[in-house]
Amino acid sequence: MDAALPCQTSRMQGDSLARLRSGTVEFCVLALLRHRPMSVLELRRALVETRGLLADDRAIYPLLARLRRSGFVDSEWVDSLTGPRRRYHTITREGRVALDEFLSEWQIFRASVDRVLSAG
Repeated sequence: MDAALPCQTSRMQGDSLARLRSGTVEFCVLALLRHRPMSVLELRRALVETRGLLADDRAIYPLLARLRRSGFVDSEWVDSLTGPRRRYHTITREGRVALDEFLSEWQIFRASVDRVLSAG
């Protein structure tokens, strides 16, 4: 088996992280929203500050649109005393159910991955 070149290895790691991120970041948003309604700015800040969760600031808009279409998130426009109206997002009952199901599966998945990686 040939060793991957450094640039190929780096690209493979980046692709792997992107695939892993795309499958989990929606549930991270739901987890943030289970505590309180949040604006796009607040969500984006929380995801960017948590290393590796949001690769592109603009990705939050299509992500929230998918969550709304799925019925996992509701949103409403709220007037602001300090600027333009802001759209606040809340998790729905369906979103809470989806998050709970994900968390159960995630714990099993994470434990399995950790077992395999630590055995290497």
